Amino acid sequence: MASVRNKVNPLLFNIPYVLTWRRFGFRTICSGRLGFAPFTSPSIADADTPVAGTKVLETFTEEFEIGSRKITLETGKIARFANGSVVLAMEETKVLSTVASSKGDAVRDFLPLTVDYQEKQFAQGVIPTTYMRREGAPKERELLCGRLIDRPIRPLFPSGFYHEVQVMASVLSSDGKQDPDIMAANASSAALMLSDIPWGGPIGVVRIGRISGQFVVNPSMDELSISDLNLVYACTRDKTLMIDVQAREISEKDLEAALRFAHPEAVKYLDPQIRLAAKAGKQKKEYKVSMVSEKTFEKIQNLAKEPVEAVFTDPTYGKFERGEALENITQDVKRVLEEEGDDEGLKILPKTVDTVRKQVVRRRIISEGLRVDGRRLDEVRPLYCEAGNLPVLHGSALFSRGDTQVLCTVTLGAPGEAQHLDSLVGPSSKRFMLHYSFPPFCTNEVGKKTGLNRREVGHGTLAEKALLAVLPPEDDFPYAVRINSEVMASDGSTSMATVCGGSMGLMDSGIPIREHVAGLSIGLVSEVDPSTGEIKEYRILTDILGLEDHLGDMDFKIAGTRNGVTAIQLDIKPAGIPLDIICECLDPALKGRRQILEHMEREIRAPRIQDDRYSPRLVTLKYSNDALRRLIGPLGALKRKIEEETGARISVSDGTLTIVAKNQSVMEKVLERIDFIIGREIEIGGVYKGKVVSIKEYGAFVEFNGGQQGLLHISELSPDPVSRVSDVVSLGQQLSLMCIEQDGRGNIKLSLKATLPTPKSMAVTVDEPVAPTSQEVNVWAAIEDVSNEQEKQGATAEPETNDLTMKLATPAVLIRSVAECDEEEKSDGLNSKGDNGSQSASKSDKKTRISSSLSKSGFSSGNAKKSKRDKDDATSETPMSANKLKLGMRVTAKVHQIRALGLVLDLGGGIRGMYRFEPDMKRDFDVGDELRVECSSFSTKGIPVLTLVKEE
Repeated sequence: MASVRNKVNPLLFNIPYVLTWRRFGFRTICSGRLGFAPFTSPSIADADTPVAGTKVLETFTEEFEIGSRKITLETGKIARFANGSVVLAMEETKVLSTVASSKGDAVRDFLPLTVDYQEKQFAQGVIPTTYMRREGAPKERELLCGRLIDRPIRPLFPSGFYHEVQVMASVLSSDGKQDPDIMAANASSAALMLSDIPWGGPIGVVRIGRISGQFVVNPSMDELSISDLNLVYACTRDKTLMIDVQAREISEKDLEAALRFAHPEAVKYLDPQIRLAAKAGKQKKEYKVSMVSEKTFEKIQNLAKEPVEAVFTDPTYGKFERGEALENITQDVKRVLEEEGDDEGLKILPKTVDTVRKQVVRRRIISEGLRVDGRRLDEVRPLYCEAGNLPVLHGSALFSRGDTQVLCTVTLGAPGEAQHLDSLVGPSSKRFMLHYSFPPFCTNEVGKKTGLNRREVGHGTLAEKALLAVLPPEDDFPYAVRINSEVMASDGSTSMATVCGGSMGLMDSGIPIREHVAGLSIGLVSEVDPSTGEIKEYRILTDILGLEDHLGDMDFKIAGTRNGVTAIQLDIKPAGIPLDIICECLDPALKGRRQILEHMEREIRAPRIQDDRYSPRLVTLKYSNDALRRLIGPLGALKRKIEEETGARISVSDGTLTIVAKNQSVMEKVLERIDFIIGREIEIGGVYKGKVVSIKEYGAFVEFNGGQQGLLHISELSPDPVSRVSDVVSLGQQLSLMCIEQDGRGNIKLSLKATLPTPKSMAVTVDEPVAPTSQEVNVWAAIEDVSNEQEKQGATAEPETNDLTMKLATPAVLIRSVAECDEEEKSDGLNSKGDNGSQSASKSDKKTRISSSLSKSGFSSGNAKKSKRDKDDATSETPMSANKLKLGMRVTAKVHQIRALGLVLDLGGGIRGMYRFEPDMKRDFDVGDELRVECSSFSTKGIPVLTLVKEE
């Protein structure tokens, strides 16, 4: 035998046997480690040596096609111990869904169904970026997908089945093309069909999009991004179970067409699940069902029915008064049962009394058409709207409908403050966030606030989808927006009240939304034939109360504008509702929505113009990446320091710097800091702030504009002679200086006296043409750069979103002395009507105007006479040029551009000027309109600043 072994593989048997010991870790490759083991052929192995066999996994699959996509259901390969386990695949995306149930007989009066959905990063070949490199708490998307699975499967469990059930869905792999949420819902339905848990399925869940007017079944993520409809529809073979819609103002007619198109497509999921369950499903187990005996139910009904009817027929009861009266009835019945020693009745008392309440309310609505609070079936509760109730905030609104009250606040932020998303599919961030909060005090209860709540996340996302349709595009409105919805009081439909309050808050914040969005809930009360299970009679309720939601069959939330629907969420309690009834609810929802929109529009109809003290400011600047690196500093320290000191938010991307400040004063501080760190392109005539770093006999060196240095010569310190530099400036002093010269070697000459008020006897000359700035700032004030004091006070930096950078190609402007001006007038024939007396008077007036040219209104009474003559004199047919334009000259200009804060005027001869709107003035100008204007001053860049001439 030994010789035979050596012939088989002599090399392996020359290795010392100690290397094959398991305690040294030298094992076979099959065990997961690279090592050595003696070779043993099955034909020559000892008879008592165990030989591993091959495990055969019996798998069952079903393949079918929906739309243009192939879908596969598979069971038996993985998660074999679960009560039911299915892997659903669509192209390269696979989702596993498992179901399990408890076997105990715990005493409870509700179905403890838990649905968990998880997207682990391994599904897309990524390691989590968290500190522990593990997935953390469930994200918002995972909670929403869990609710999407829960809502259609919950109504199909049999009445009285109170065993704990857990459904767990997880994404095994994702190609990023398909959203795994509806795949998980269908896989969960198939897993329940395979299990032994009693359940009235299967169900089919399908997504419908609409591209260019054509419906698309199960659209990919790329197709969904250009679709104006995102409809998720779940149903059994003949009834609707759930609807979830996000749309861009789709009409009720088109929505009904989409629903009727979705139903037969969703039904295609049913037969493959039935065939799979027939091949691999378990026999349904007899679980203990909690049922109420007929005798006990009749006893409790006889005791409680009349007092309950008395409460529900009195519309004067409020929510809490009604609840207290019903609780007293329950306590009275409890005392009677305790006296009789009826232990069975005491155990089921709360559930049975609730059933009696349900019967009383539903019978009154169906037979008499009367609701609990005395309203008609199609009547909306009284409304109260208030916008701007918190003026310090960017936007706020208070909305009340009946006893339901919601406070919504709006906060604007920088683009970098958008929420980052870590989902397997979809965008990586979102700039619009709506956070819904349901504190315990809104129902007069004591509770504990915890982390993310499934209900709060679901309600907030529904309102977010409803408002998203009317927000301006990101290119036009780059802010990040957060709405906080705080429920102040709850008596039904708080999510739809959030939609209404959020819409008013957006307008109050000045966001240019197209129009208001409103929403309300539609309810249903039906009577079912016990023999067939079909609905014999039903009533549709508009704007349901919380009690009607609890005791009714449906909560159909519909939100939209006057033009169409933007969001829908349908939840039901019975095992399905016919689609015809669902479509019938769309019309009363539209009528109720219009009533609410009318009240909202009475309070606020259009976006407000914000107060400069509280309204935020956004500026976008273009810089080189090297300059942005200097601004950020090591590890972002310098950027954080600026944010901490000013309270602004700074976002940096490739070549773009975005700043969001709380108000204009904060914005000015930030821009000043950034200009000092990064600097701007040096312009002749530009004014910069700098610090004196050294003093010499011949002048001072000043550091400015992001670390550049310039020479402030002694001759440029003051209009008066200066003997010593230190008499005027000191080391470390902050100065505002004008650049007067820059040679080819980069040497910069600065002037202090050029920024000082000009004496009457001196002329101020700007010799160099104005170079266009390299920074494109999305604010009107930045292109003006007006140096006079009044202009600075009136400058605001309201955000502009379309073509906000105005480039004025202006020639050099020369401001001459009074004598030169008079000579120019004579030579050009512009003063032909003036006599000597008027000319001498005008000379004095011109001196006054030149010395006060940086004041918006700096005209004396003598100027009025001269201006009257100039009104006629300026109509010369001589083409306008830079040398002819003087302070006080009146000309006829044409409107070239209309900006948010003023006009760009064409003066002729290639000269452009600017005119700023005055407060409360009419702004109905059109491009091409002719205006009579007067040159009141020049900006530091040589741009004429004009004022309108009032007709006498």
